[in-house]
Amino acid sequence: MRKSVLWLAVTLFLATAGSVSAQDEDREGCKDSPLLNRLSGCFIKHCSKSDFAAAELMIAASGATRSVEGKVEKINYSCRGKSALQVRRNTEQALRTAGFTLDFTGYDLPVHYVTGHKGALWIAVAAGELTGDSEYEFTSVHAEEMTQELTADAKAWAAEIDKSGHVAIYGIEFDTAKATLKPESGKVLQQVLALLNAQAGWNMRVEGHTDSTGTRQGNQVLSQQRAASVVAWLVANGIAPARLTSVGLGDTKPVADNKSDEGRARNRRVELAKQ
Repeated sequence: MRKSVLWLAVTLFLATAGSVSAQDEDREGCKDSPLLNRLSGCFIKHCSKSDFAAAELMIAASGATRSVEGKVEKINYSCRGKSALQVRRNTEQALRTAGFTLDFTGYDLPVHYVTGHKGALWIAVAAGELTGDSEYEFTSVHAEEMTQELTADAKAWAAEIDKSGHVAIYGIEFDTAKATLKPESGKVLQQVLALLNAQAGWNMRVEGHTDSTGTRQGNQVLSQQRAASVVAWLVANGIAPARLTSVGLGDTKPVADNKSDEGRARNRRVELAKQ
């Protein structure tokens, strides 16, 4: 996590030493965000936008970050004669004036950070300097849930179970660090219910899986509790208890790399296994 936050330090500043004097025009197609104007003497080296992505934002001097998902915009600037501290102080004042709460402002060699939010809008700036010039990255995130475009249903899951004996179910959501089912899990649970009603002869093991965040023992307990919550929901909605068992496997069977947000999201899942 810390390495991704310090990306500016290891790949932007050092790799582009001297580039400030070699270019003074904005990258074609890039422009300032209306949320925060640039400092004078700066030009845009790179920009990107995503309708839905995750941004890691620094929130503590210890290197702790917060992952915020939603519409993400990033703009990288190179500046002549501006210090990283100057970028940081200007950002702090601009965000305060605009009514943002400053979640973090500080220095972690060799980068200065400012992170703030106002409602669902997050803004972060990370700045570093080399030989009297500076570079900084502006990040904005409009936090929101992803619009689900891919779907899976009882028929598709049944086909996969016939083929491999098990299937991963995504979309069953729980409160953070708890086994309480979120209301938005209802649509997916209804499809699981439809699967079990259509395959009346199948007995299923409901498996809970977590990512690697937290302790191994804590993850095992949490995954067991979550699997049991799913079983309890299915039983409450008409499935015979004798057809279902639950087990928690914690983070012992990852299906993706736990080093990325996307990988951790894939590892947090419920699986159905035919018994």
